[in-house]
Amino acid sequence: MTHSTVALARSSPLVAAFARRGVHYGWVVAATTFLTMLVTAGAVGAPGVMIGPLRAEFGWETADISAAFAVRLLLFGLLGPFAAAFMNRFGLRRVASFALLLIAAGVLGSFAMTELWQLLLLWGVVVGTGTGLTALVLGATVATRWFSARRGLVVGLLTASTATGQLVFLPLLASLTDHIGWRGALTFVLAMLILAAVAVLVLMRDRPADLGLAPFGGSAIVPAPERLSLPAMLASPLVALREAAGTRTFWVLFGTFFVCGASTNGLVQTHFVALCGDYGMAAVTAAGVLAMIGVFDFAGTVGSGWLSDRFDSRWLLFWYYGLRGLSLLYLPFTDFTFYGLSLFAVFYGLDWVATVPPTIKLAADRFGDKANLVFGWIFAGHQLGAATAAYGAGFSRTAYESYLPAFFIAGSLCLVASAAVLGLRDARAAA
Repeated sequence: MTHSTVALARSSPLVAAFARRGVHYGWVVAATTFLTMLVTAGAVGAPGVMIGPLRAEFGWETADISAAFAVRLLLFGLLGPFAAAFMNRFGLRRVASFALLLIAAGVLGSFAMTELWQLLLLWGVVVGTGTGLTALVLGATVATRWFSARRGLVVGLLTASTATGQLVFLPLLASLTDHIGWRGALTFVLAMLILAAVAVLVLMRDRPADLGLAPFGGSAIVPAPERLSLPAMLASPLVALREAAGTRTFWVLFGTFFVCGASTNGLVQTHFVALCGDYGMAAVTAAGVLAMIGVFDFAGTVGSGWLSDRFDSRWLLFWYYGLRGLSLLYLPFTDFTFYGLSLFAVFYGLDWVATVPPTIKLAADRFGDKANLVFGWIFAGHQLGAATAAYGAGFSRTAYESYLPAFFIAGSLCLVASAAVLGLRDARAAA
């Protein structure tokens, strides 16, 4: 047994067990983070199968239900920069476990709701706050702290967990909703949240230095920076925003990520099942198409992480947004047959959140050690777009009895984003 293994055994037998098998503990932390983001994403995606049942049971309008879900998406994004600051001060394990328990409390409370304001409070504020603390910023923080090598791949895997969780759980939740009601479906979500919370408490660690390790692929132990005071911690995201807001890069990334959220989470994730229902497709079948999107998304996002380590991120984003826009413009012409929607699922799924790894890479290249805080604000733009689309599509359905205008608008915005990202200067020229 080497000296380093003896030291690890004294600090943590669990860490030493993985070390003896040649597994760097960063992969354990990444796997735990993958589970956490997968489960919380499932909670974020659950409303996609709840709109119809809530409308039927309580008589609420689609626009009113969508407004509550829009608040959830908005908080999911706006808390991102502050989540990064909380993780810097309180640690990954404390923040992630608190967030999971908060989401579980919101889900459990919704079992007894009878009024629209309770939906707004529980699924809008409580679940939105909890999911906001475990948003993509968690994955970006784990990747940058625990990995010096394979960072793009890790970002791709963790990003894929978020999108996959939002989509793959939906067929099961739709089936449970059909057979035992929406409360029974949420019981499954609640059980998964508790499982993830236990995994975080047992396996998650804050930094490699806490275990006497260098990041994976690194040779030197990176000491934890000095903890900021609470006022300084709360101010740090605002300071980062003030500095980043003076650059063209920030606003291009913020604006294109706004379009990204409007064309994924807010629109397709929230309203796709209801849209297909308008054309006579069963909820379980529509959720199955979303699951297919999730499967192709996993491959597309992991592949995007690999590509972002090797190619110009601007051109990757140009193709991603362009192809997504064409997919959304094609959707109304599928006639909503399973064959037509399957073609849509393949092309749209490969591109669902493939935009995240190159966006994170551009932020890291341009903003240095403040990248996680700046990316938190860029992600806030993503969720602001998601919230806008979630409400806007619901309003379109209520006012015009059709979701299609929202899909045409989202597809057109993707084409605008595709052109806008090429306006960024090359990183080498900027340097």
